[in-house]
Amino acid sequence: MLEEHLFRREAGRMVAALTRVFGVHNLALAEDVVQDAFCRALEVWKARGVPENPSAWLMTAARNRALDVLRRERTARTLAPDVPVAADAVDDAFAAHTIRDEQLRMMFSCCHPRLPAEAQVALVLNVLCGFGAAEIAAAFLVGRAAVEKRIARGKKTLAGARRLFDLTDAEFAPRLDGVRRALYLLFNEGYHGAGARAVRAELCGEAVRLTELLLEHPPAATPATHALAALMCLHAARLPARTDAAGDLDPSGAADRAAWDARLVAAGLAHLERSAAGTEVTAYHVEAAIAAAHASAPSVAETDWATVVPLYDRLMAIAPSPVVALNRAIAVAERDGAAHGLEALHAIADRDRLAAYPFYAAALGELELRRGDRKAARAHFGVALASARNAAERRFLARRLAACGSAERVANDHTPTPSEASNS
Repeated sequence: MLEEHLFRREAGRMVAALTRVFGVHNLALAEDVVQDAFCRALEVWKARGVPENPSAWLMTAARNRALDVLRRERTARTLAPDVPVAADAVDDAFAAHTIRDEQLRMMFSCCHPRLPAEAQVALVLNVLCGFGAAEIAAAFLVGRAAVEKRIARGKKTLAGARRLFDLTDAEFAPRLDGVRRALYLLFNEGYHGAGARAVRAELCGEAVRLTELLLEHPPAATPATHALAALMCLHAARLPARTDAAGDLDPSGAADRAAWDARLVAAGLAHLERSAAGTEVTAYHVEAAIAAAHASAPSVAETDWATVVPLYDRLMAIAPSPVVALNRAIAVAERDGAAHGLEALHAIADRDRLAAYPFYAAALGELELRRGDRKAARAHFGVALASARNAAERRFLARRLAACGSAERVANDHTPTPSEASNS
């Protein structure tokens, strides 16, 4: 829907400009003005049609509304005494370069070290991306009340600061780490689709957009930030092929490199090359290198698993987790065979933390199916199906479970490899 897409794209820019006008302690007022401008747009556009430049229309509406508010003398004294009640001051707040800088400052402010990571991500989605509490709750599989609490806590922290984070602050570098982590978590939530849908491409898109904004600020355009951009682009390139027309997980599509977004693959590889500057190797670097190995291979069968497995070993040394170990085990299976992959899966430390993650049991099922043990595979797929997090996962796992009861191949005569199933 055009209006929803516009709101997603413009909400954060408008809030950033209005926060500069009103002050961060009046963030709620800035959000009210944005909502007012958007409601006005719906009303006018319904009667007159969408203007040639809807973004400019929205910005002008927000600017005019901000002037109306500031011209009320009593309000002006309490809102922003350091901002003159003059059109040129408001115009400066709405200038493209100012909006970019204010968005960056807002991003760094949302990632305050006193806030837990989940509150940071919720705040970024709400303030900079225009997502409501109900949408965020659906994406993260948590209650709306919990999300509202996270957002309220975050906004209270912002208001307490009385100003947005200064990009020249001595704490810029430590805060940059937090910003990258929040954007990484945001992308993962979209890519792995724990919510009502198998994939939330809009979350991935917002994470990519904000990372690109980060790269426009030279002090933030570090090798680690380029590595983060690389892994996002390389994974986002696969989004068109991860689901079919019905929104179901599609392993055969994931294997079809022709369906991947070539532009994003090229952008990811370019960012990966730029990330090689310096001596630091972060988890983002290693994840991007793994994604590049997949993107550079003509097919799953031609993937250089001899390179991928050591990369996962490196990632386990930098940022160990059961999920990383799961992906490493799948790569081992592709390189050395199903039996070795099963050994690696059973050897995962803290694998009990994967009990609610359906693709651990699914990986066991795929490897048992590859070995020809349909009974064991059926049991594992049953466990995976019971822990599916959305309807798309349930349908996908139900098909895999059904495949265990028949000697025939899966639909489209394609039996996904464990790596395809996991990546889906």
